Amino acid sequence: MDENPPRLGFVGVGWIGRHRMEAVQRAGAARVAAIADPDARAAQAAAAAVGCDQVHTELDALISDGLDLDGIVIATPTALHARQTRQALERRIPVFCQKPLGRTAGECRELIALAREADALLGVDMSYRYAAAVTAALDALHTGAIGRPHAAELVFHNAYGPDKAWVRDAELAGGGALIDLGCHLVDLARLFLGDLAPAAVHADLFAGGERLGADPERVEDLALAQVTLEDGRVIRLACSWWLPAGADAVLEASFFGQGRALTIRNVDGSFYDFEALLVEGRGSERIAEPPDEWGGRALIAWTQQLRRDRSFDEDVEQLVQVADLIDQIYGRST
Repeated sequence: MDENPPRLGFVGVGWIGRHRMEAVQRAGAARVAAIADPDARAAQAAAAAVGCDQVHTELDALISDGLDLDGIVIATPTALHARQTRQALERRIPVFCQKPLGRTAGECRELIALAREADALLGVDMSYRYAAAVTAALDALHTGAIGRPHAAELVFHNAYGPDKAWVRDAELAGGGALIDLGCHLVDLARLFLGDLAPAAVHADLFAGGERLGADPERVEDLALAQVTLEDGRVIRLACSWWLPAGADAVLEASFFGQGRALTIRNVDGSFYDFEALLVEGRGSERIAEPPDEWGGRALIAWTQQLRRDRSFDEDVEQLVQVADLIDQIYGRST
């Protein structure tokens, strides 16, 4: 356990914010120094769970309270991410933000530029990167198990959907199932294929079975896209809310190489249990399996980096490629 862990302030302690907060404290990677949430009851319950005595309703109060925080963790609605990240960075406080960092690629670029100017560490919770199944598949890729992948198919169907009113507002949320779920798929595609430089993008967006046009004012509940990269490789994406998927969730990412493929997929419809397969012909070898407590690893890794060096890390700039491609699928200028 770290004898001098970073002191973090947590803004937003709904389900995911509280999960990340408790995970990082259990790991001994950080100290929960302050909590802010407009829901006073939720804030007090979260504070009691981690033994925190500094509770506020707003980020302004949290960062103005003289707490000398080492970092801020933001897990609030998407529409607040940019403003709250900006508030912290303007005070040169490092930030770890829930995905997506911004509603558009332009918003992401602005925040990353501000972090660079402030020389402050900025991280985003792209949590699936840290699942053991993803790590095992990446290791297999890097050792040449499938050669150079030339195509990828990535799917994230959720038989449920978010229940908050703001997620149905395109301006507040930045989009629907694509930005919510598809950002993870695009990030995985970038990890396995490298830089994403699209030559052509074809997209089909739907809301309640109705086809949407480019740059839709309604949020989509189903997004389908095919992306051809400048080097000829192809990515196919599908993601949805409330799809009759036959399970709680269907999450699968396959990368096809020379006679072999790597597949990462959820097990028995679980949101949390994943396996990785090295596939050849009709057979496969399981190279990773559950159980695996991966949910808090991104934040734990960020706090460990924060303790070593709180300055700007250019690795976050890779997320602009993710946001750019999502903007192109939506048919909006970047």
